[in-house]
Amino acid sequence: MPENPLHTLMNPKSIAIVGASNNPLKMGTMQALSALKDGYSGKLYPIHPQEKTVIGLKAFASPEDLPETPDLGMIVVPQAHVFPLMESFGRIGTKRIIVCTAGFKEVGAEGKRLETKLNETAARWGIRFVGPNCMGILNSAISLNLTVMRFDGRPGLLGIASQSGTYITQTLAYLRNRGIRLSKAISTGNEANIDLIEAMSYLGEDEQSRAVALYVESIRDGQRFIEEARKITPYKPVFAQYVGGSTAGARAGLSHTGAMAGPDFLYDGIFKQAGIIRVHSIEDLYAHGWTAATQPPLQGNRIAVITHSGGPGTAMANAAEQGGLTVPTLSAEVQNQIRPYIPPHASSANPVDLTFNMDTDQMTIHIPEILLKSGEIDGLIIHGPMRSGWMKEVYPHLSMLFNNLPLEDFLANFPNNLAAAMALPAKYKLPLLICSFLDRSDNFVETYEDNNIPVFDAPEKTARAMLSLLRHKEIRGRKAFSRPAPPPPSPEAQKIIRNAVAAGQKALDEAAGKRILALYGIPVAREMLVFSSDEATVAAAAIGYPVALKACDWQIMHKSGKGLIALNLRTEEDLQAAFASIRRAAGRDVPILVQEMLAGGRELVVGMTRFPGFDPCILFGLGGIFTEILKDNTLRLAPLSAADAEEMLDDIKAKAILDGIRGMPAADRTALAAIIQSLGFIALNHNEIAEIDLNPVILTGANPVVADALFVLKG
Repeated sequence: MPENPLHTLMNPKSIAIVGASNNPLKMGTMQALSALKDGYSGKLYPIHPQEKTVIGLKAFASPEDLPETPDLGMIVVPQAHVFPLMESFGRIGTKRIIVCTAGFKEVGAEGKRLETKLNETAARWGIRFVGPNCMGILNSAISLNLTVMRFDGRPGLLGIASQSGTYITQTLAYLRNRGIRLSKAISTGNEANIDLIEAMSYLGEDEQSRAVALYVESIRDGQRFIEEARKITPYKPVFAQYVGGSTAGARAGLSHTGAMAGPDFLYDGIFKQAGIIRVHSIEDLYAHGWTAATQPPLQGNRIAVITHSGGPGTAMANAAEQGGLTVPTLSAEVQNQIRPYIPPHASSANPVDLTFNMDTDQMTIHIPEILLKSGEIDGLIIHGPMRSGWMKEVYPHLSMLFNNLPLEDFLANFPNNLAAAMALPAKYKLPLLICSFLDRSDNFVETYEDNNIPVFDAPEKTARAMLSLLRHKEIRGRKAFSRPAPPPPSPEAQKIIRNAVAAGQKALDEAAGKRILALYGIPVAREMLVFSSDEATVAAAAIGYPVALKACDWQIMHKSGKGLIALNLRTEEDLQAAFASIRRAAGRDVPILVQEMLAGGRELVVGMTRFPGFDPCILFGLGGIFTEILKDNTLRLAPLSAADAEEMLDDIKAKAILDGIRGMPAADRTALAAIIQSLGFIALNHNEIAEIDLNPVILTGANPVVADALFVLKG
């Protein structure tokens, strides 16, 4: 397997930047200055056709004038100059390049043509490149900053790959103010060559990056994305924010990086299948990623809450339990250890509420240590540890009682034992999160953040971050994925589809579709196709009343509400009347399907569709009239393992419908998962099929049976 090209690109010993000048307002100048000023120790070569020196460094007229072959070339010039520069770097042997220049795929068809040409040019010279239309990279391990913003130089633990350059550049100050430090950052831009998947894989291999964050506008190869993510997520948390699921988001992404977005529920399912934790804001992408990068993994779902205020403590406990964590009542033994540190009226049960208390050692050292070593919890959240920020707030009121002591002298009266508090997560190997309404102007907040203990500015945010640790615990506990091999294509199914395509059909009739399902072992209702009322009578007698009648013609894809279905027919007289009524509604002598009436009060849907980059996708959810009303469904990319299919059963809100309920037995989950998995095999074996809709799949007792099937063929 070839080495990921980013290993070399992210660790250059020498860099040549084309576009750096002495104009401080130029992007290339800013990027060169970032490398020069933020501690990069390698060689930096500005390339400029006129200037002899650039930002105090000797400049060279072209790459071919350089004294050595640079490990990395960076192109930040107008589009017309990009191609000759790529050729020039190729001639001197540079194999890794960052192309920041815009004006390619994101601007339309001509830009897309130019982007293809750029890739072809690079391929001729064996060059791999990031971009075009990107904002550079950052590697804190070697103090390399090739973005336009200042980086403080402290190595970080969170790696990020972003299809927006803003989230690795403009946010550096935002992250600094929250104590979040990046390990590596990659702006992937249009992904003409090196893409988000390779960036994710690189960060997965990178030992410095203890968690991975992805900002996603589009994934172009869903199968490869899932395969690569599955190599990472069992041992390293990966978080993703996807923004292309709405009409506006998709439109913006297309104009931004040329991304072709997909519907939101598609990405929701793909992330789950890949073991990626989805977040819905850039704030959570950074914060939850930083939490996972810095804290010991959660080993169970029990957390404790320490607070000096009932409201925030209750809010954290409520949000935690809603997401699947528990806030257990502490044992009498542990409560007895806590009681000396809290007022008589305060609660020691969990949340532990100190009420108003100025002794920060109790909140940050003594009680946390009791809890962390108790064996009764798996993680801890503390709301309210603070000192200097709080004192600064109350100083104007209290100063008169301290003889108007200067603020700095006033603060000196309140020393803090911060070191012992900071050591707790590592000492007990349990995650610790802090909530404070103060910022880094408070010495407690600053010290926690500087010691890699995340601080959140709201109770619910703190609880949600702990829930992300729970999500990764669940991902670590998943069954190992083994890619299933589809069964060989059914010759009879191939013949049915081939004949339909040759006849110019846009769909299969229901009987033909169900025949294919049966050939792949999917249970279908007992039925017979008839062409006269007499044949219908014979068929109904053979199947047994009650029966249903349906018009069966490929041109009739949707029958509900059009008089083309009759249900619960219990007599021959009812059958004959319904037969005539359906033919009148059809306007011609269509074949009729006589089908057993399936008894069962629970209806599900299993379907298949194809999206660009995600082909084919399998859907499972509530069926019948609830499919469109409630839209309670989930989706995965085929081929699905048995474990994938089983996970889908638990991924809908109404999953309790599969349990034993109101005298009905629990669904046969193995049989239901087999239907889901087999539908994926059908789609993989028969590429001529565009869509499949099995709705409803009725639970007859415990057993799932397909009552209706629609197969749409590719046009």
